[in-house]
Amino acid sequence: MLTDDQKAALLRVAREAMTARVLGQPSATVDMPLQLPDASGVFVTIKRRGELRGCLGTLRCRAGLAEEVRRCAGDSASEDPRFPRVARAELPDLSVEVSVLGPLEQIDPREPDAIVVGRHGLVVEAGARRGLLLPQVPVEWGWNAEQFLRQTCNKAGLSDECWTDDARVYRFEAEVFGE
Repeated sequence: MLTDDQKAALLRVAREAMTARVLGQPSATVDMPLQLPDASGVFVTIKRRGELRGCLGTLRCRAGLAEEVRRCAGDSASEDPRFPRVARAELPDLSVEVSVLGPLEQIDPREPDAIVVGRHGLVVEAGARRGLLLPQVPVEWGWNAEQFLRQTCNKAGLSDECWTDDARVYRFEAEVFGE
């Protein structure tokens, strides 16, 4: 569990990295005065006036949590294939949200309590395809557990029924905080 100071520091890292990428400036090396815990993964979500504007992350923090937040924030502003690069004029309207992921746990999605909407995020894998949705997504869209599974399959580019066949389904918990 992150402290309020750690959350504030990571949000500052995300904001600075996003801004630097948009302005075409080099992103400063992270100088983190606080000790941070290890994390399985991290995603940085950018919203413009409450609407999704970019979200990218990793399931494996290789360079340390703060450095991964820096990298993912910059990538969310410029590399998310669903959106054009964030423009300078958008900066005042943007907010950032950080999701620090716990470990993945393979589940049988047919089990009644395997997925708790609002608590678990999901990863669905089949072959070379993988889709991930964060725990806050089904809450924002009003989905139940089966709709959440179907949408995660779709995110992977798979049929929305793939979770009933040979796809592997994982759940994870995340600590989510934003500006």
